[in-house]
Amino acid sequence: MDKAGLTELNAVIAIARRGTFRAAAIDLGMSTTALSLAINKLEANLGVRLFNRTTRSLSLTGAGRLFVEQVGPALQDIQGALEAVRSERDTPSGTIRINAAPFAAREIISPLVLEYLRRYPDMVVDIVTEGKLVDIVADGFDIGVRVAGLVPTDMITVALGRPQRYAVVASPKYLEKHGTPLVPPDLLGHQCIRVRLPDGAVFRWRFEKDGEMAQIDVRGQIILDEASLARVAVLEDTGIGFFMEQSVLADIEEGRLIRILNDWTPPFPGLCLYYPGRRNLSAGVKAFLALARVHATAQAR
Repeated sequence: MDKAGLTELNAVIAIARRGTFRAAAIDLGMSTTALSLAINKLEANLGVRLFNRTTRSLSLTGAGRLFVEQVGPALQDIQGALEAVRSERDTPSGTIRINAAPFAAREIISPLVLEYLRRYPDMVVDIVTEGKLVDIVADGFDIGVRVAGLVPTDMITVALGRPQRYAVVASPKYLEKHGTPLVPPDLLGHQCIRVRLPDGAVFRWRFEKDGEMAQIDVRGQIILDEASLARVAVLEDTGIGFFMEQSVLADIEEGRLIRILNDWTPPFPGLCLYYPGRRNLSAGVKAFLALARVHATAQAR
C-alpha cells in the first residue's frame, strides 16, 4: 500500500466534519473533483470504503468512523507541531479559522480583524458565522467568539471588554395599533417574534430591574433562529422583538424602531474570544489573541 499523505488524511476529516464533498473542498481550497480523487486513492490503498455515497446522501462507514476516531487526534498533534515550527518565523503567516455568531462577527470585524490583517499581511482570517453553537475543536476552528455565558467551561477565554445589552423593540406602527408594554408581563398580551436557541429550545426573554428578575415565555405566531430575520419581521409591524442592542441600534436611532422596557435591560458581560488550552498555538493565533487583549483593555477604559 502507498503511504497516505496529509492531503488524503485531512480530506477525510474535512468531509466528516462538513458533511459534503463540496463544503469540504471549499475548506481545503481544492476542487471537488480533486477531493474525490484523493478519497478514491486512499480507499483503494486501504482496501475499504470510508464513506457511503449516493447522489443524495453521504455518511461514514464503520471503517470511516474508526478512521476519524483514530486519525483525527493524531492529525491535530501533527498540525500543532507544524504550527509550532512555523511560530519560529519572525512574521506570522497562515490562516486563522474563527467561528462566531453573526452579530459577534460584526463587532470584531473592524476594530480587530481588519487591524490584525493590516499588521500581518501574510495572514488570512477565515470567519464562519452561524447562530448555533459548535464544537470549535471538532469543526476545525482556532477561535470562537460568543457571549461569555455561552462559552464551554473547558475553554480559555479573552474578554473583549465592552458590556452587552438586550433591546426590546417594535415599530411605531405596531405600538400605535396595539399599545406599549410598560412592564415585562405586559408582553404576554402582544405578538412577539420568538427565537430558537442553538440547542433547539425557544428563548425566554430575560429582564432585570433593581434586583428583580423576570423571565417571560412570550407568545407569537412566528419562531425564527436568526436575528436578522426577526429584525425584518419587527420592521414589518409583525410584533415585538428582543435583540442584542447593536443589532438594532441604527434602527432605533433613525426612528424605524422604538425601544421599550429600556430600564429592564441592564448591561451584562459581553463577548469573548475562546480557544482550547491543550493546543500549541500558532504564531498567527498568538498575535491575534494579543491584539484582542490590547483592544479589550482600550474598550474597558
